[in-house]
Amino acid sequence: MENAFDIAIIGGGINGAGIARDAAGRGLKVVLFEQSDLAGATSSASTKLIHGGLRYLEHYGFRLVREALAEREILARIAPHNIWPLRFILPHHKGLRPRWLLSLGLVIYDMLGNKSFARAQAINVAEDRDASALRPEFRKAFTYADCWTDDARLVVLNARDAFERGADIRVRTQVTSVIREEKCWRLEAVTEEGARQEVRAKAIVNAAGPWVSDIVSRAGVAEKSKARIVKGSHIVVPKIFDGESAFILQQGDGRIVFCIPYERDFTLIGTTDEEFEGDPKGVRISESEIAYLCAAASEYFRKQVVPKDVTWSYAGVRALFDDRSSKAQEVTRDYVLALDANGPPILSIYGGKLTTYRRLAEGVLTSFSEYFPRAPRWTDQAPLPGGEFKREEFDAVVQRLRNAHDFLTHHHAVRLVHAYGMRAFGIFTGADDLGETFGGDLTAREVDYLVANEWAQTVEDVLWRRTKIGLRAGGGDVARLEVYLAKRR
Repeated sequence: MENAFDIAIIGGGINGAGIARDAAGRGLKVVLFEQSDLAGATSSASTKLIHGGLRYLEHYGFRLVREALAEREILARIAPHNIWPLRFILPHHKGLRPRWLLSLGLVIYDMLGNKSFARAQAINVAEDRDASALRPEFRKAFTYADCWTDDARLVVLNARDAFERGADIRVRTQVTSVIREEKCWRLEAVTEEGARQEVRAKAIVNAAGPWVSDIVSRAGVAEKSKARIVKGSHIVVPKIFDGESAFILQQGDGRIVFCIPYERDFTLIGTTDEEFEGDPKGVRISESEIAYLCAAASEYFRKQVVPKDVTWSYAGVRALFDDRSSKAQEVTRDYVLALDANGPPILSIYGGKLTTYRRLAEGVLTSFSEYFPRAPRWTDQAPLPGGEFKREEFDAVVQRLRNAHDFLTHHHAVRLVHAYGMRAFGIFTGADDLGETFGGDLTAREVDYLVANEWAQTVEDVLWRRTKIGLRAGGGDVARLEVYLAKRR
């Protein structure tokens, strides 16, 4: 039957895309609905870390940290272009956690993780080049290793792989009705242009993030778990320190703020954690959050940060599992898979973090094991699109790309390999004319690739999710890109 599927996934964030990839690779017929753009909400608003979560040890989240650190190893292997190691500096603040406690936490962190990453160590700030950006009162610090990623691109890579394995990816298509019939679900949806669609599926995965409870309500099933909506915001400023290390900064209120080298010329600072009520589509950073993040960085760094320095900001909300914690920053980042099997099954996802999306997807397929033929796990070995090389070969791939296309500068080639991996070689193949540019080194040829292969349709899709050229694009660039995209529709 046309438009008949095994699994219908609602939500095109990291969890939905990861589940679509896993299910399609096991031979299931999959359709994914996303009401806006892939990674259009929570999954493009993270701190962009692939990590165990050092601070979760304080709340005894040992299983979560161990699982996340194991996933860090796997993801770094299957996506060496999109995920790469990053050195972190943790300054000791005399008024906060004692040095022995920080040292103990890092020892446990290393014990729970794999030895392929650099081990934690204590350093003297004055003797470390990157740490010299700290104010003089910070004399002692620790270093450890984790990973960094482009979160929105990680979502797209999973969706692209799912598509190539047979999944039907429907962006800008909102599910409006979820009806449980005797043997299947009937879903009605509408596109942004107003076209109506109807599909049937044997099972539903509700990966709608902040809208998870809304989908449960539409399906007419009892909500077994509760979501706690927590807002996190970030700012980007011209870089406040040199070097390639990131910093993890303790705050007096118990929060942690990261300062991360970003897009070569900037520093990413975040996040906040606070309760959120209202429409997730309307989430914005507040002036008080901007002031908080500026003050958090200024407390530690020689170079002070003030609100007028903010080049870009973003905010997102996460539907975390409500574990009754009193403070938003203490709510667990672990996930809960709530299965309702009173008829055709529907599984709703609460919580989770970027790092553990692949493991979560395996858990979803395990939950459906009695409904579909069993198939072996596979996503821990197969590289994501473009990731068909080893991490230590990154520089060689960059040089090969420059050799193949001599018009590429080093920085341009690095950006392309980070974004597309081996598939960067195909973007400019046979190109006599790269077309106009739209800020930075973004060319019409790359935009054509994004539209044809990565579901990009709008200026925001291109400038802020598929790339971060928005940081370098002026008003004229944006206007010309808008016209260019309109001609392609």
